[in-house]
Amino acid sequence: MILTADLCDAHEADIAIALPVFREYGNVKGFHGRVVTLRLHEDNLLLRQTIEKPGEGRVVVIDGGGSLRRALIGGNLATLAHKNGWAGLVFNGLVRDVAELAEVPMGIRALGSTPLRPRSEGYGERDVPVQLPGVVVRPGDYLYADEDGMIVSSRELA
Repeated sequence: MILTADLCDAHEADIAIALPVFREYGNVKGFHGRVVTLRLHEDNLLLRQTIEKPGEGRVVVIDGGGSLRRALIGGNLATLAHKNGWAGLVFNGLVRDVAELAEVPMGIRALGSTPLRPRSEGYGERDVPVQLPGVVVRPGDYLYADEDGMIVSSRELA
């Protein structure tokens, strides 16, 4: 397992740290991978289209604008992401089906939860720089997460 504290000690000049505002929802606390970015607002059709493809151990970082109105994912889509080989999902927004997410063997981080489902109208952008609290994440960056927090680097650190 790769520990974020060890990576910070060894690569402090090469990392950015997300603010500690995220909650853990998946059944895996530590995860890492190359990043695919999405910018969505209360709409998850582009997220579905992304996780339907092979994940190859990558992490999807979703900038939902910090919206606290609608979830961007629930149990069914998180299970699909896991089955397709995605290592993690990070949301600057909300999730739902918290009990189901707790059973999915992958890393899932979000600001919180709500029962309200997302829209599926197809609004959003892929492979653009996105904002998480405290850090800008670019397509192709590497994200590392564990119980201590999340860090981002433009290069692989492991």
